[in-house]
Amino acid sequence: MRALVLCCLVFVIQGCKNLPMDQAVQVGARPYYLIDKMTDGPLKQQLAACGNDPFYKTDFVIGHRGAPMQFPEHSKESYLAAARMGAGVLECDVAFTKDKQLVCRHSQCDLHTTTNILAIPELAAKCSQPFTPAKDGQPAHAKCCTSDITQAEFLTLKAKMDGANANAKTVAEYMQGTPSWRTDLYANSGTVMTHQQSIELFKSLGVKMTPELKSPEVSMPFNGFSQQDYAQKMLDEYRALGVNSQDVYPQSFNLEDVKYWLNNHPEFANNSIYLDGRDEQADFDAMDETTWQPSMQALYNDGVRIIAPPMWMLLSLDESGAIVPSLYAIKAKQAGLNIITWSLERSGPLNNGGGYYYQSIARVIKQDGQMMNVIDVLAKQIGVMAIFSDWPATLTYYASCMQYPASES
Repeated sequence: MRALVLCCLVFVIQGCKNLPMDQAVQVGARPYYLIDKMTDGPLKQQLAACGNDPFYKTDFVIGHRGAPMQFPEHSKESYLAAARMGAGVLECDVAFTKDKQLVCRHSQCDLHTTTNILAIPELAAKCSQPFTPAKDGQPAHAKCCTSDITQAEFLTLKAKMDGANANAKTVAEYMQGTPSWRTDLYANSGTVMTHQQSIELFKSLGVKMTPELKSPEVSMPFNGFSQQDYAQKMLDEYRALGVNSQDVYPQSFNLEDVKYWLNNHPEFANNSIYLDGRDEQADFDAMDETTWQPSMQALYNDGVRIIAPPMWMLLSLDESGAIVPSLYAIKAKQAGLNIITWSLERSGPLNNGGGYYYQSIARVIKQDGQMMNVIDVLAKQIGVMAIFSDWPATLTYYASCMQYPASES
């Protein structure tokens, strides 16, 4: 009997060792927890029935900065976690360094909250604004940018969970600002990455890629580096590494960046994404199409094929309080635009209405299980082509259960 058990164990271990990454998708406990918390009904029954089914990688699932609910954003570890959870597309937000090299960072000036730069005196001294402790009612603050340091210096940093303690008196206290619903369990040695390194990693993982050209926080041109140089350099790095343009989804909140790609790189045209951040404009109303400038039809006529607003702009409530597609979602689809949305699993517990990403439906959001209902509306009633998520496993469970096509990459 012992020999039989050992033989079976060896077979299982060897089989697992040879299993390709894209067949070894793991969703963990969280999707099951969310389904358990759903109100009883047909959707809950359908999702629960898939609990023992195989889960697989789909392009419906985008790892938003990797898997930053629990791993430092834009770190190698975060990307690996997202791929293991079935993300068919991974995101590198692209910023540039002092020597005009491209790196993965959500903001050009977030190094003080996403890395250990303040703990390295020789690099902290190069920050745009050095650490200043909280005093006399003024919060602690600092500002460290990728453009303050070279790429070589950037690569000496360690990624940490995004956050800062505004009440800090010391650098050590300032760096301890992780929200309580996240974790520092995997955050003591995050590996930062250049844009080129991310491409190589994503190729090895067999995933598609969606780089976002981040808005510079320095005056452009930067030492002769223009906005168009920046937009061009990002795509050039995919070409240089032999990536098929159909596997790349370049994105920007700056419509001029998107138009530059459309006009100069037609091979990327159908995949270029206009990130819609117009809700930051005082006169924008997601329920009044006269405030959408340019209009959905104008965007389509200019060559835009994919629009990506935050989730709340796509959702509304009907008279009964049911979650339904918003006017924005309806008009975008009528204009022929494909839709991607952001970001799932970024709000923490939903018992207080869900915050920014759920603001249009906040009065009915009471508990975590409703996340699955929101996904279902986005997927079935609106027909979004993909969703960004800070924890891809949740979407992978849904997509696999609903038999979305497996990723071909």
